[in-house]
Amino acid sequence: MTIVLQVKNAVKDFGALRVCNDISFQVRQGEALGILGPNGAGKTTLLNLIAGDLPLTSGSIIYNGRDVSRLPVNRRCTMGIGRTSQIPRPFTGMTVYENVLIGALYGCRSGDADRYRICKDVLELTGLLPQWNTVAGQLRLLDRKRLELARALAIQPSLLLLDEIAGGLTDHEVHDLIGILNQIRAQGVTIIWIEHIVHALMSVVDRIIAIDFGTLLTEGTPEAVIHSEVFRQVYFGIGGELEPVP
Repeated sequence: MTIVLQVKNAVKDFGALRVCNDISFQVRQGEALGILGPNGAGKTTLLNLIAGDLPLTSGSIIYNGRDVSRLPVNRRCTMGIGRTSQIPRPFTGMTVYENVLIGALYGCRSGDADRYRICKDVLELTGLLPQWNTVAGQLRLLDRKRLELARALAIQPSLLLLDEIAGGLTDHEVHDLIGILNQIRAQGVTIIWIEHIVHALMSVVDRIIAIDFGTLLTEGTPEAVIHSEVFRQVYFGIGGELEPVP
């Protein structure tokens, strides 16, 4: 299967502080990869390096066979790398539809007619079509999260980066979100998802990597990683017990 993304020996320093320490992994087309780690482990920084929001100190990012390490974020976006932010940042004075249309206009290389169709399809997929004319500043948290996802999907990504998109949602809302993400997966989109809600990750991803202090600790199937000794040490201390996964 085609390799969509290769992260090779990624290093990111902020002065004397090393936030990503020689991280390497790859993701195949259609795969969903979860990233786990405690707060401050370097997870969001890693996504920022992939998306182009931050430059690498050293190493490389290979996307669909091309080294994009030095390309700006807007070029990576038009090449098909979409992302959400942990804290939704919609254009609050614009409608839901206008927010999504901005993503389609500036990130999608389709023609105008296709962009309007894409917006409608994305709003339908994310459950926002009934609120297409609602001002984004009036949305509740769940719908802001959905709008963040819809704007990322409007660029027609082949690689979708998700940063704690389930954070702050109720169990029922997380369940609905999982359904949407599995529909996105069914369309062949490759996903990298940072999330603290382990049972949500396990309902979507094929593989998990765990990082701490900017270093990749372990990777494997979701079950293997969360029951690994290194994962228990990082999250619970030696001999800690995992809570049952729903």
